[in-house]
This record gives sequence, C-alpha cells and structure tokens, in this order.
Amino acid sequence: MARDIHHILASVGMDDREAALFLIGLELGSAPASDYAKKTKLNRITAYNSLEALVERGLFTIVRSARAKRYAPVSPEFVALEARKNVQALERALPELRSLQGAQYRTPKVRYFEGWEGIRHVYEDTLTAESELLNFANSAAVREFWPEYDTEYVGVRVERGIRLRGIAPDDEAGQQVHGEDRKRLREIRLVPAKDFDFTNEINIYDHKVAICSFGGVSKGQRDVFGIIIESKEVAKTQQQIFEMAWRYAGLLRPTMKQRVRPTNRKLIA
Repeated sequence: MARDIHHILASVGMDDREAALFLIGLELGSAPASDYAKKTKLNRITAYNSLEALVERGLFTIVRSARAKRYAPVSPEFVALEARKNVQALERALPELRSLQGAQYRTPKVRYFEGWEGIRHVYEDTLTAESELLNFANSAAVREFWPEYDTEYVGVRVERGIRLRGIAPDDEAGQQVHGEDRKRLREIRLVPAKDFDFTNEINIYDHKVAICSFGGVSKGQRDVFGIIIESKEVAKTQQQIFEMAWRYAGLLRPTMKQRVRPTNRKLIA
C-alpha cells in the first residue's frame, strides 16, 4: 500500500524523497527538520532543503517556535484539490494543445469496443464532454439493456452539468423520458416511432462521435459494440446533420404541452 501511495504522490509532482517527507509529516504533525531526517533516514541538510522546497510549493507550512523551526504538511484534501485544479487546467488547454499538432497528427482516430465493458467505456467518454451532447437514441432500448442507466449515467451527466439535446422515437418510453426533461438537463424531440425506430445510440460532442449498438440476440448473447470517432471534421458534419434533423423534428410534432390528452368527462349534447 505504501508503494501505491508513493506512486500517487509522484503523480501530483512529488519525487520519492518529497513523498517520504510528506507521509512522515502526516504522522509527526509539526516537527523540526532533524526529526524528519531521522524518520526518513535522510541526512539533515538534504531533509532541510527538501522541506524548504515543499514549503515554497505550498505543500508544507512552517511553525516557528523559540527552540527551532518546525515543519508540517498541508492536509491531504488540499493536495487532492490542487491536483484536480491542474487536471482541469490541462483539460481546458487541450483544444489549444491539439491546434499545435502538425497536420500529420490530426488524422481521424477510431476506437472500437466490444461487449458490455466496451459500451460502458464509450458512455464514460461522453461524460468528458465540454460541449452539450447531441443525441439520437431509442429510450426503451438503452434502458432495457442497462436498467440502471438513469442513475449510473444520466444522474452523473446532470451532476457534471452536461446538457443534452436528443431525438428519440415517439413511443411510451420516449414520452416518459421526455416528461422528465427539465430536471434531467435535456430537451428531447420525439419523431414517429414507425418511421424512426433507432436501433443504436449516437452522441455527438466536442470533436467526437460516439456510437453504441445494442444489436440483436445471437446464440443467447447480445451483439453489442461501441465506436468513438475523434475527428473535428466528422464531428462538425454530424452536428450539422443533427441540427437539420432537430429542425425537422420541431416542425413534425407538437410539444408535450400541446398534445391533447384523453379525458374521461362525458360530453352533454
């Protein structure tokens, strides 16, 4: 376990010596450099210099006393917060970093995934979206295949503030899902199920197109797979196709509020 913790601390910028000092510091609390040197078996000068470097980086604090300067590590929660900030900063910089790549490195990238674990991987990738999700889906098919879809996927999407616009068949499942649009950060437009009974799901986001196919049942097992296409040009074209279908879907059907619901009241002639 200790080796795993060292590896984790190394991933946030600490070398082996600094990681050892940090872990010992959590045990000691506040202590002079000599105590750190003794516990880590480093010589005092090396321990002192490393502690001073950690103080400069904000990972240790100094407590001055009449007898000696004492060092204490910041809380593990602070380290985790700083690591998340660095990851978020890197993710925000990704578009600019990609733009620096030469044309030979910007060829479309296609990844293929098989089975349930593959499908889960594709869905997890859509949760990295910085843009809204544009979605063609069969509301019944995905929930039949993945009963916990609303809690394990939709709930996480909502927590991350990722909005979705979708087009789905106008069937019982589609109408039920559509009725929860507002609290699920989405807007769904329904199209006639007899004409548009989608058998797979397509998500368009950022520079990617993700396809999940739930297939049919072959020899007692579902033939399921997922594909992620990373290409700015492909994603842009698919976005335009979606917008064309979105406008069509808006003209084709009235909204849920406009639909006339059956009534049990008797009409008096």
